[in-house]
Amino acid sequence: METSEIIKKVRKIEIKARGLSSNIFAGQYHSAFKGRGMAFSEVREYQYGDDVRDIDWNVTARFNKPYVKVFEEERELTVMLLIDVSGSLDFGTQRQMKRDMVTEIAATLAFSAIQNNDKIGVIFFSDRVEKYIPPKKGRKHILYIIREMLDFHAESRRTDVAQAVEFLTGVSKRRCTAFIMSDFYSRQSFEQQLTIANRKHDVVAIQVYDKRARELPDVGLMKVVDAETGFEQYIDTGSRRLREAYRKQWLQRQQDLKETFAKSNVDSVTIATDEDYVKSMMGLFQRR
Repeated sequence: METSEIIKKVRKIEIKARGLSSNIFAGQYHSAFKGRGMAFSEVREYQYGDDVRDIDWNVTARFNKPYVKVFEEERELTVMLLIDVSGSLDFGTQRQMKRDMVTEIAATLAFSAIQNNDKIGVIFFSDRVEKYIPPKKGRKHILYIIREMLDFHAESRRTDVAQAVEFLTGVSKRRCTAFIMSDFYSRQSFEQQLTIANRKHDVVAIQVYDKRARELPDVGLMKVVDAETGFEQYIDTGSRRLREAYRKQWLQRQQDLKETFAKSNVDSVTIATDEDYVKSMMGLFQRR
């Protein structure tokens, strides 16, 4: 992609993402994702109903009556975006590619985060960690991330979510909020890695898919290519039995994915490329 074309695309995404984060996401994001802990603020006299574990014994001894510590939530977060850059994201039969939608969602989350004075970091992954951008603050940093998302070329076309999640657990020493953005066509199970990561961090899964993954059109003989392995074959979409089997396979895969997220205690949302992702993300925020 030409540099001038990238700059235009970055600017277009920035305008849209900043608008969404300012007008829609800001309050929802702020309330949905809590700070990493409680910071000591002040002491005050004990009142009926206060937790006795919050009593400040030094101040209590000095004034001969009970005082409690008052805490405030630490609002500053570290947000990690785990972005799938494997071959299967380069697919879309509707308004846009899956990769384009992931870029827009990631940019909107990033601008929402800087409005909240949060740091943003990124892990680009395929079946390996392709690139790690350490968390920083500021618009300049976010524009660099968006530029990378638009023009990043992965070494591998395959997907392994477990590798990315394991890397997150190792690299992020302090608690963070992590958004995994993928179609989750992972060859290996990642439930164990997800469970471990979610004990330490607040992990959210965002699945992006194209409706052709859910159902085949009835158009007769059609050539299909696996975007991750390059395997090609012809299938007869005129066969009702084939279309039904394809749909059942999709439903089973979605059920397996849902169970993985539930067992790992991870919040998730599924968004099609022809859907309004803002509405879906707002629904996710409101459920938290």
